Amino acid sequence: MAEMENSKDLISVLWSGADILRSKMDANEYKNYLLGIIFYKYLSDSFLIKVYDMICDSKPQTLKEALDVYVKELKSEDGEELKQGMKEECHYVIEPELTYTYFADAARNNSFNREQLQKAFNNIEQSDPIFADLFADIDLYSNRLGTGDQKQSDTVASLIKEIDKADLLNSDAEILGNAYEYLIGQFASETGKKAGEFYTPQQVSRILSKIVTLGKTDLKNVYDPTCGSGSLLLRVGKEANVRNYYGEELTATTYNLARMNMLLHDVSYKNFDIRLGD
Repeated sequence: MAEMENSKDLISVLWSGADILRSKMDANEYKNYLLGIIFYKYLSDSFLIKVYDMICDSKPQTLKEALDVYVKELKSEDGEELKQGMKEECHYVIEPELTYTYFADAARNNSFNREQLQKAFNNIEQSDPIFADLFADIDLYSNRLGTGDQKQSDTVASLIKEIDKADLLNSDAEILGNAYEYLIGQFASETGKKAGEFYTPQQVSRILSKIVTLGKTDLKNVYDPTCGSGSLLLRVGKEANVRNYYGEELTATTYNLARMNMLLHDVSYKNFDIRLGD
């Protein structure tokens, strides 16, 4: 029951971010901003939690506490060793001033710099092939965000502040993954007929996944040649233990969404291979 309530709270907070963008662009566009920035928060928060655990062998009370410990450790003689260890653990490293926690604080103090957020996106994309071009669909300089630099920056800052209300520190992978899946479904509902490009309705996914797992509890490989956002692959994983997920997607935007979706559902980098192709 508590897990359901936590999931509803998380969905409510994340979905409220859509209200900031809804009047500026249609769902097929603003889903990229919302889902992409949520995913960056997930990467940043996960990174800080793991950094704190590596240093203190425990879970932080707050992300700000984790950030402070991270900054202090980087200034010590063990700083470079810590970064190397985190690179091996996470496949990426986020500098303190590029963490979501730092951006959210800057947004609240009216000192947010979207150039820094773009730098953060670029750093993640260049850190490992698994992240290549992952944030390509987020145009932080689009006129759709507002007229002029200030209004555009204010829109992004407002979105960052709103999404920062989501408590990912105390939400496990299943709750976060389900919330993300719910958002994808909501965007599909708002988008209409184009939604088939990236989302298979849950009722259909449930039936198909039960068919392919009938009489099976373990599957070595699962492949979807038109995987969309990966919802069907992940649904099969709810019906049976899946070792490896494989998928192919023609649309670059949806391909990016599929990779984010797999990682948010706590599927290891080593256990899925999603390709962009026909």
